[in-house]
Amino acid sequence: MDKLLKPDGADSHQDPQADRRRDNGPPGEFAGLPDIVDLVMEMGRPSRSPAHLEALVETAKDYAKAASSENTRDAYTKDFSHYSSWCRRNGFEPLPPEVQTIGLYISACASGTAAGEPKRGIPALSVATIERRLSGLAWNFTQRGFSLDRADRHIATVLAGIRRKHAKPPRQKEAVLGDDIKAMIATLGHDLRGLRDRAILLLGFAGGLRRSEIVGLDVVRDDKSDGAGWIEIFADKGVLVTLRGKTGWREVEVGRGSSDFSCPVVALETWIRLGRIARGPLFRRIFKDNKTVDVERLSDKHVARLVKQTALAAGVRSDLPEAERALLFSGHSLRAGLASSADIEERYVQKQLGHASAEMTRKYQRQRDRFRTNLTKASGL
Repeated sequence: MDKLLKPDGADSHQDPQADRRRDNGPPGEFAGLPDIVDLVMEMGRPSRSPAHLEALVETAKDYAKAASSENTRDAYTKDFSHYSSWCRRNGFEPLPPEVQTIGLYISACASGTAAGEPKRGIPALSVATIERRLSGLAWNFTQRGFSLDRADRHIATVLAGIRRKHAKPPRQKEAVLGDDIKAMIATLGHDLRGLRDRAILLLGFAGGLRRSEIVGLDVVRDDKSDGAGWIEIFADKGVLVTLRGKTGWREVEVGRGSSDFSCPVVALETWIRLGRIARGPLFRRIFKDNKTVDVERLSDKHVARLVKQTALAAGVRSDLPEAERALLFSGHSLRAGLASSADIEERYVQKQLGHASAEMTRKYQRQRDRFRTNLTKASGL
């Protein structure tokens, strides 16, 4: 950044590109104007940029933050903090990254010794968590100007051994089906909180939405910078939900139900009308008096808690012990429930869920297709 503060033309012999830009442009066009790459490289350093570019630097930082979600950044920050602590305890330097050190670190994570000596009640990390942690470390190293070669044998071979020894089938959350949803909304009251939660469950189920997509919705288009999409209600047809995903924008059609009791559109219209919501976040917090709607957006954790609480209250999977049932349900149960309940052509379910491949959709249809084809009988047994 020091060179940005030097007089015009100082050290110009060290920057041929700058000379060419000045020679090719009108007189004074580039005088004193630093290269934007230099500014980006200097972000976060104590030196200050020229006053007329400080606002642009802050804008660039905001765009850099917007490249990933806040939850992702928080997780990656914790990953690097955990790795740095392990390095200090074991006499290693976290930077620059050494593949041998990374190999030892993931071995410690898999064996349960990453936090020090094995302690009772502190399990080893799962294979999925270790792989996620590697991604977090790679991201952190990249932000600091380093690279991590995960294909290096010191990492890849150790990770392959961890997968072979410790990998387990994924534990999927239980899908709540159509009848389950009806029983779940029947446990809700008819006050403001109950109306809001009923709309959340029905819209999330019928739209096959993720919990972050549900709480990220706004009432109208381009309303909030932190929004993930908006809704449009068509009087005789349903609701069109426009969502911003990782791969771009997509539209989700939510039609009207067969009865007002279980219709997501009716529930949504009722919540908007009685909650007096004209703009801003669609789903908001409600004050303790249960009469006043806040302006703040709901946390996505509320959706997970809501699904779990109402599923338990409705007696979904009552054949299992209470403690086991509590672990079965989450916000993802709504999305999986639609895929398992909708007995229509697979391509329609795939489009609704926004899946790029039919194979991913089939993973969600775990209950619908289970034992549908009996190869035992088909083989003549």
